[in-house]
Amino acid sequence: MSTEPAPAAPGPGATPRPGATPDRAGVFARLAGWAYRHRWVAVLSWVAVLVGLAVAAQAVGPDYHNDHSLPGTESQAAADLLAEHGSRQRAASVEIVLHDAGGLAGARERVEPMLAEVRTLASVADVASPYGTPEAVSADGTIGYATVTLDGPAEEVPAEDVRAVIAAAREVAGDGLRVELAGDPVRAAQESEGGAAEGAGLLAALVILVILFGSLLAASLPVGIAVFAVGSTLSLVVLASHVATIADYTAPLMALVGLGVGIDYALLVFSRFRSELLDGADRATATRTALDTAGRTVFFAACTVVIALLGLVLLGLGSLQGVAVAVALTVLVTMLASLTLLPALLALFGGRVERVIRRRAARAKRAEGALWRSWAGFVQRRPWLALLLPTALLLLLAVPALDMRLGFADAGSDAPGSTSRQAYDLMSTGFGPGRNGPLVVVVEGGQPAATEVRDALAGAAGVAAVTPLFPAPDGQLHTLLLFPTSAPQDAATMELVQRLRDEVLPTVERNTGVLVSIGGGTAAAVDFADAIADRLPLFVVVVVGLSALLLVLVFRSLLVPVKAAVLNLLSVAAALGVITYVFQYGNLGVQPGPVEAFVPVLIFAIVFGLSMDYEVFLVSRMHEHWERHHDAQGAVREGLATTGRIVTAAAAIMIVVFSAFLFDPGRMLRQFGLGLAVAIFVDGFVIRCLILPAVMRLFGARAWWLPSWLDRWLPRVALERPEPAAPAPAGTPTSSPV
Repeated sequence: MSTEPAPAAPGPGATPRPGATPDRAGVFARLAGWAYRHRWVAVLSWVAVLVGLAVAAQAVGPDYHNDHSLPGTESQAAADLLAEHGSRQRAASVEIVLHDAGGLAGARERVEPMLAEVRTLASVADVASPYGTPEAVSADGTIGYATVTLDGPAEEVPAEDVRAVIAAAREVAGDGLRVELAGDPVRAAQESEGGAAEGAGLLAALVILVILFGSLLAASLPVGIAVFAVGSTLSLVVLASHVATIADYTAPLMALVGLGVGIDYALLVFSRFRSELLDGADRATATRTALDTAGRTVFFAACTVVIALLGLVLLGLGSLQGVAVAVALTVLVTMLASLTLLPALLALFGGRVERVIRRRAARAKRAEGALWRSWAGFVQRRPWLALLLPTALLLLLAVPALDMRLGFADAGSDAPGSTSRQAYDLMSTGFGPGRNGPLVVVVEGGQPAATEVRDALAGAAGVAAVTPLFPAPDGQLHTLLLFPTSAPQDAATMELVQRLRDEVLPTVERNTGVLVSIGGGTAAAVDFADAIADRLPLFVVVVVGLSALLLVLVFRSLLVPVKAAVLNLLSVAAALGVITYVFQYGNLGVQPGPVEAFVPVLIFAIVFGLSMDYEVFLVSRMHEHWERHHDAQGAVREGLATTGRIVTAAAAIMIVVFSAFLFDPGRMLRQFGLGLAVAIFVDGFVIRCLILPAVMRLFGARAWWLPSWLDRWLPRVALERPEPAAPAPAGTPTSSPV
C-alpha cells in the first residue's frame, strides 16, 4: 500500500476546499480517498472480477433466447393452445425456395436427394417436398418450395442447426437451379454477432479523447473504465442467460450503451479532476474533490438511466424486461467503476497525466472556458432567437414520428443480396406477397365447425388463399394457414387482422359455438404494437415523473425539472422522427419497412436517461454558482464555461460509438444506432448549447424558486460541496441551500 503524497501548495487563484477536509468529506470523497490510498487493491479487484467472469462465461457459453410472449393477447392465446394440444404448427419452419426457368420437374433428381439429406439433420422434424404437392409449386411450374418443419419454436432452435440446413440445401444450386431459404430461423442465423461496430466506436472515441486531452495516457483512462465495466457485465449476462430469458440482441445493445456511458461518466469525473489540478490542488485532493462533485453527478445520472430502463417493466412485455434489466445492470457497473476504479488509476498514473495537463494549460492562448463564456454571452443577448429557431427545426424533425408504424420488418426489408430476401422475392413472384407471412388461425372445435370457419375466412376481402385444416393429435383443435393478398409488414395486412377479429370471426363464432384465435408472427406484431401503444402513456408518465422528482430534490426548483422533461422529450421526438423518415419511408438507401416495435420504448428509456447526464452535469455547475453568488445570468455563463467543452466532447464520443452500429447488418441495431446518435447530437449540441442557456436566461432568478412549504417538506440531496454563499440581493427568489 502506498502512502498519499503530501498536499502541494495551492496555486495562484486557488480557493479553499472545505469538501476535502475529513470532517466535511461526503461518502463519495471518502470512497475516492480509499481507492486512491488502496490503488493496487482496487485495480487488482477489478482485474480479478473481469478475468473471473470472462473465464466463467467462456466456459459455459451464452444461452440467449428471445421471449416473444405477449400475455393477454389473442396471438399468445393461439400459441398457448397449439402448445397445449401438441399441434405441429407451433414449431418453426424453414422454406427451401427453388427456381428453375426450365421448370422444376427437370431438377427433381437433384432436389429429392437434397431434401432427404436435410431430413436427417439436427433439429429437423419433417420435410415436405414440393413434388406431389400442387399448392407448393407456382402456376408456371418454375418456382416451388419445400417446407422444413423444425422440432421447436424459432427461439429454441440452435442457429448452427439452421446454418447446416442452409448449407445442405444450397449445395445443389447451379446449372439453372436457384436455391434460397426463407423463414425467421434463417433470418436470425444470418445476423452477425457484432464486435466490429464496438471496436470502431472505441477507436473513434479514443481519437476524440486524445484531441481533447492531448495525451494518449489521459485519453485511455475513460476508455479503460468503459472496457472494464462493459466486459464484466457482458460476461455476467452470459452467465445469467442460463437461468433467465435474455434476448440475443441484448449483448450488442449493452455494449452500445455501456461504452457510451462508461466513457461519458469517466470523462465527467476526469474533467473535474483536471479543473481542480489547474486551480492548484494536489492530485489526492483533486481526486477526492472530483468524486465529491462530479462523482455525485455521475451517481445521480446513472440512477435516472436505471429508473428509465426499469420503467420498461411496467410495459409487461417479457421480451423487453430482460433487456431492460441487463442494460440497467451495465449502467450500474459502469457507475461503480467510475467511482472506484478511476480514482485508483489516477493514483497510479496521475503524475504523468498532471504533467500533460499543466503543460497543455501553459501553452493555451486563452483562459480556460473563455470561448464558452463568450458563447454563453452571445446566447444570452439573443435568447428568443436561440430558443425559437432550434426548437422549430427539432419539431420539424419530429413530424414523421406522427406517422410511425410499429411492427417487425420481414425479409422484404433484408439486404437485397441475402438468401432470405432472395427467397422472399421468389415467393412473392410465384405465389403473391402474402405467402411470406401467413396468419395462423386456431379453431377450438371439431371438423364440421372448423370447416365452416375455413369457408368464412376464404371468402373474406384481403384473403388470397387458405390451406386445408390441420387437426391436432387429440382432434379437439384445428389449424389453418391464411395467406393475405398483401405483404406481412404492409399496413393492409395489419388492417386485415383487425377486420377479421372484429367483423368476420365474431359472426362465425356465434353461428358455430366455437372459439377462434388468430396467431402467428404477423398477428403477434399487430398485438405487440397495440400493447405498446396502450401502455406507453403510463410508462412515459412514470419515467418523466420520477426523473422530475429527483431534479426537484437536487436543485430545489420547479421550473428546472419541467424544462428538463420538455427538452428531453423534444430530443427523443426528433430521434424517432429521423428513424421513421429513414427506415419506415426507405430513405438514404434503406429498405422501407415498419419501425421495429422494441425500438421506440428502448430509445425513450435510454435517451431520456442519458439526456439527464448532461442536464445534471451542466445545471449542477449553474446551481453551484447560483448558491455562491445569487447571480442568475452569471450562473448560466459560468455553468456553460466550465462544462460546455466536456459536454460537447462527451456527446461527440457518444455519437461516434452509436453511429458505428449503423454498419451492423441487423435492422434493429441500425435503428438503435441512428436514433441514439441523433438524440445525443440534438441534446449535446443543440439543446445544451443553445436552447437550455436561452431558457435559463429567460427564467432568470425564477429558475431557482421553490415554494417555502415544499422546501421544508422535501428531503435534502446535494450534488455540490457546501460552499459559503454570498448574501442574496434583496427581492431575489431563493431556495434553501442544498
